[in-house]
Amino acid sequence: MLFTSDNGPWLIFNEHGGSAGLLRGGKGSTWEGGMRVPAIFWGPSIVEPGPVRSMGSTLDVLPTFAALAETDSPSDRPLDGYDLYGVLREHADSPRREMYFYRSGKLFAARSGDYKLHFITQEGYTQPEPEVHDRPLLFNLLHDPGEKYDLAAEEGDVARRIADRARRYDQELIRGEDQIAKRINGAVGIFLHAPVP
Repeated sequence: MLFTSDNGPWLIFNEHGGSAGLLRGGKGSTWEGGMRVPAIFWGPSIVEPGPVRSMGSTLDVLPTFAALAETDSPSDRPLDGYDLYGVLREHADSPRREMYFYRSGKLFAARSGDYKLHFITQEGYTQPEPEVHDRPLLFNLLHDPGEKYDLAAEEGDVARRIADRARRYDQELIRGEDQIAKRINGAVGIFLHAPVP
């Protein structure tokens, strides 16, 4: 059994929207407060009890549950997920080393190991336009999970390495159909074609 969330707190509702604690940002942002959420796996004799601090993603749920069910993941499409069975069973290191953060179909940030590079930032739903950074912002999440101290000037090689990998990833990404736009366009179409009383 898995309990998790798809995003951090909805900060526009103030104290009623939740808190990301020391993490920066919330729902709608690609800061850690919007993306890093707790997950609880439960499975007697399957999941080893105890905290896990390895990187994982909801993208990893499908291959992990397929492994738990002793079946194969779908092979008719590329998957971005990793099998985390070893992490859950033996607290092994996670096979996930990178994560790419998108908003509105655009690559906003990329993480590699402990480092996260922000190309574009937007404070959830309160900042009307995203801010594009000429020099992307770099943070070491192990030492600075609140993303307060930009290390891009001091760690230029790390920033360039992550940026190069992120560009390749974004270019090779096979984009699926935008399900939200499809629903919105369908709803607008229904509204526009409604019979006039």
